[in-house]
Amino acid sequence: MLRKGVAVTSVSYSTIIHGLFQAGRTNTAKKIFHEMVECGMTVSNHTYAIVLGGFCKNNCNEEAIMLLDKLFSMNVKIDVAIFNTMIRAMFKVGRREEAKELFAAISTYGLVANIYTYRVMMSNLLKEESFEEAANLFSSMEKSGCAPDSCLLNMIIRILLLKGEVAKAAIYMSKIDEKDMSFEASTASLMISLFSKKGKYQEHMKLLPVKYQFFRESATPNDQNVTQERMKKSRPRSAEQTVHFWTS
Repeated sequence: MLRKGVAVTSVSYSTIIHGLFQAGRTNTAKKIFHEMVECGMTVSNHTYAIVLGGFCKNNCNEEAIMLLDKLFSMNVKIDVAIFNTMIRAMFKVGRREEAKELFAAISTYGLVANIYTYRVMMSNLLKEESFEEAANLFSSMEKSGCAPDSCLLNMIIRILLLKGEVAKAAIYMSKIDEKDMSFEASTASLMISLFSKKGKYQEHMKLLPVKYQFFRESATPNDQNVTQERMKKSRPRSAEQTVHFWTS
């Protein structure tokens, strides 16, 4: 761009790089980023987060990790959004211990893990069936003053149900009720799908809070109708709850 005599700002570069990564034009995005660095323009945390997120989005996780190592060696002040992006990338490439080390390092940089940090950690721990570790992390999150939101609780419930961990899922269903939150549409749909069929899920339905035992044999038709209507009205995730993986 500079060779064509067009003066651009760091914001312009960031916008262009983000758009290229979103379009899957990774090589062009990398070229523009290198051009930005070579011309001596200051690269902000926001731009680094875009590039790291773009690498991860386009399955260039190793390049993202190399860039992160470079940022550490340059003593660049990293924010929590970059930590979130890289923790996710580490889990994605199977570098579990390094992901946990990054999570532990957040406080040493004077930063505080946010709700998205915990979503990334919890989802990956649960998917690999580290249930006790995930439960301990959830507990430490609450003790730190970071309150779980509806998005996190719904995510945990869905993963646990799909893993067949009905009793564990029931614990978080109770938290949904305690906090006067609702099931997301996808959670309600999964519940109806799993528990409406005879099998292990119906056999374990008694482990759920009573209000959700809508397919138990002793339930009256009215019980079933009321509970299913309540679940159908569960609000879906709002636009404000939709978070891209490179954001804080």
